[in-house]
Amino acid sequence: MTLPPGGMLLGLGCDIIEVARIKGVLERQGDRFLDRVFTEEERAYCFSQAHPHKHLAARFAAKEAVSKCFTTGIGAELGWKSVSVYHGERKEPYVRLDDKGMELLKKVGATGVLVSLSHTDTAAMAVAALVRANPN
Repeated sequence: MTLPPGGMLLGLGCDIIEVARIKGVLERQGDRFLDRVFTEEERAYCFSQAHPHKHLAARFAAKEAVSKCFTTGIGAELGWKSVSVYHGERKEPYVRLDDKGMELLKKVGATGVLVSLSHTDTAAMAVAALVRANPN
């Protein structure tokens, strides 16, 4: 097992959300909400789980946390789908950025985004960090 190489922390963000809030929006808006906020990859993963609302909420929190790293929030510079959470071999979460996200990453001098997710039956949270790898 290897961990990412050390580097410099350039930005940090966190977010917490009630799972019931995501469930409520999904019940009211359905596919309109899903299409606006989540990538196909995220939707496929979440709906393959026994309790998709927990996983959707964790990804929603991750998108917010990443936007806080960049200090932009979700908007013109970084959209909801600019940030996509996927899993590695050991089910560890990773962030994939679209072109807008990659442009911001370069603009702030970062080389990557690290993310950690957690959820219970009632709440989901995420912490994200912008990092610049050591040039070794």
